[in-house]
Amino acid sequence: MVPEVPSEKEGRSKKKKKGGGREVAGARPEAGGPRRKSKREVYEPDRNERYRKGRKANRPAKKTEITQSKAIKRKIRITDVITIGELAKRMGVKANDLIKELMRQGQMVTINHPLDFESAAILAAEFGYEVENVAFDEDTILAHSSLDEKVDDDENQEPRPPVITIMGHVDHGKTSLLDAIREAKVTEGEAGGITQHIGAYDVDLDGRQMTFLDTPGHEAFTAMRARGAEITDIVVLVVAADDGAMPQTKEAINHSKAAGVPIIVAVNKIDKPGANPDKVMQELSELELLPEDWGGETIFVNVSAKEHTNIDKLLEMILLQAEVLELKANPNKRAQGAVVEARLDKGRGPVTTVLVQKGTLKVGDPIVAGLHYGRVRSMTNDRGQAVDVAGPSFPVEVTGLTGVPEAGESFHAVEDEKTAKDVAQHRQHKIREAELARSSKVSLEELYARIQEGDVKELKVIVKADVQGSAEAVSSTLTKLSTDACRLIVIHSGVGGITETDISLASASDAIVLGFNVRPAPKASGLAELEGVDIRLYNIIYDAVNDIKDAMEGLLEPTLKEIDLGRAEVREAFNVTKVGTVAGCYVVSGKIVRNAHARLLRDDVVIWTGKMSSLRRFKDDVKEVNINYECGIGLENYNDVKPGDIIEAYEIKSFKTAL
Repeated sequence: MVPEVPSEKEGRSKKKKKGGGREVAGARPEAGGPRRKSKREVYEPDRNERYRKGRKANRPAKKTEITQSKAIKRKIRITDVITIGELAKRMGVKANDLIKELMRQGQMVTINHPLDFESAAILAAEFGYEVENVAFDEDTILAHSSLDEKVDDDENQEPRPPVITIMGHVDHGKTSLLDAIREAKVTEGEAGGITQHIGAYDVDLDGRQMTFLDTPGHEAFTAMRARGAEITDIVVLVVAADDGAMPQTKEAINHSKAAGVPIIVAVNKIDKPGANPDKVMQELSELELLPEDWGGETIFVNVSAKEHTNIDKLLEMILLQAEVLELKANPNKRAQGAVVEARLDKGRGPVTTVLVQKGTLKVGDPIVAGLHYGRVRSMTNDRGQAVDVAGPSFPVEVTGLTGVPEAGESFHAVEDEKTAKDVAQHRQHKIREAELARSSKVSLEELYARIQEGDVKELKVIVKADVQGSAEAVSSTLTKLSTDACRLIVIHSGVGGITETDISLASASDAIVLGFNVRPAPKASGLAELEGVDIRLYNIIYDAVNDIKDAMEGLLEPTLKEIDLGRAEVREAFNVTKVGTVAGCYVVSGKIVRNAHARLLRDDVVIWTGKMSSLRRFKDDVKEVNINYECGIGLENYNDVKPGDIIEAYEIKSFKTAL
């Protein structure tokens, strides 16, 4: 039998079906032929076999092993502050676990909440980690840079001039006394005759050097006086013989005692007719300043700055006290000291008055003062003369810093400018972190208080002054004006003239710009006029405080006060057609005024309050009716008037609300 030969078309079709297992998996094979492999079986021939062997073995599933890090890896190195998210990342745990742990400890935090070193150490210990503080050690760097290997022992110590601070109440003659000592007219340049800065002056008396600090006497400059007491060796307390001990006198005594500084009392103005030095001694003895003549330890000297009386005796007492103190310092080291004052000069940039306390400051030395650093470009003394070297107890004006430091900050001369920059940046970083931590810690009570204070009025102020100390003092004084009804917020304070940036900030914040001994630039004045920003310029702090207080009072709603006018007794009630009830009255006190506010009393109980609709005598309308006269009174929209009732007339006046 001849086998059937497939046609050419059918042959091509069969070959196509056999081409490398292109059939769909599970296709039914032809009868009698082998099973066709699926695509997975073609490319993974032993997968099913491995699967079957695994099932037969029926092995139990292994648990995930928890690995423990080595001890060296379980130690986390952090700086002073670290956020929760960063700590969780370094520990290799979920941030939510850390947050839950802190919530269990009673702290409501977020993932960006900063933790200080102590808190981070406690939290990490809960998870088996140890925290190591690798923060920037500022004290160590400054100690190393200040050449402290030269120990301050007796061999390296040399005598130094005393630093004397003049303190006392305003207008008691502190600066005038200093004028008499250094024979310079400082007071003539002061606005209103009061000192508004700290002045540092170097005085040479018969070959012996002395440094005098003149601190302001006004109460606004308490902080500046406190700084003066901290950097001084002797305090000269000036008390007017015709005025006695005043509030700032007592404050000066407290500052001096807190600093542990000896006090010499200069009883000034003994040349005035009403002078009574014995009264001053009596008042100061009650403040624990007992005179030597009365068996105490305090030196009292009666002086007259105007007549130059007993000035030499006062200086002798100062030098005697300095000898008793045996003041010494090591000049053979890098300089350390305090910032007495700082300002922004238009030509020279930041100008800082510093008092060298240890070591020697030279031109070209890298220094760091507060948040700013730089290299000493020039130094001048209080007479404007250039100097190259400043030893202990020597005040100089320094230029070259990158900014204006705050009065009272310490300054250090360091090894190089990079070290100074690192220290300054570290301080700035710490302040930013502290502000962040402060802003993130808001309790429910504080939130509730802020909601409740929604009706509180606010006055925003930008303060610009000629020197840093004045800016700080003005800001703190204005802040004290805040009350529960009106709050004053100093949104910015700085040194230098009023610029366009200040005006832009004031415009965006609806603030007032207050200038103290500074003026606005021409472009700033034009921008202020365009933006409608109020600029107030002052040179005496009294005027600034009074004006800002008036502005704050203007924000408050006026106080309404009731003024009684008179009382009238109802004798008879008359019903008038188309008018209503008219009360026939007799004025028993004061006077009844037309269109005044009125209240109706029956048996001393107020039964109606409103306005009078009419006031007549006989048939004529009148403006007012005085005591002991009869009249007819109509009450607005009220007719229930009976004999024996009392009508009280009053008016409501609005008064300016005082803080």
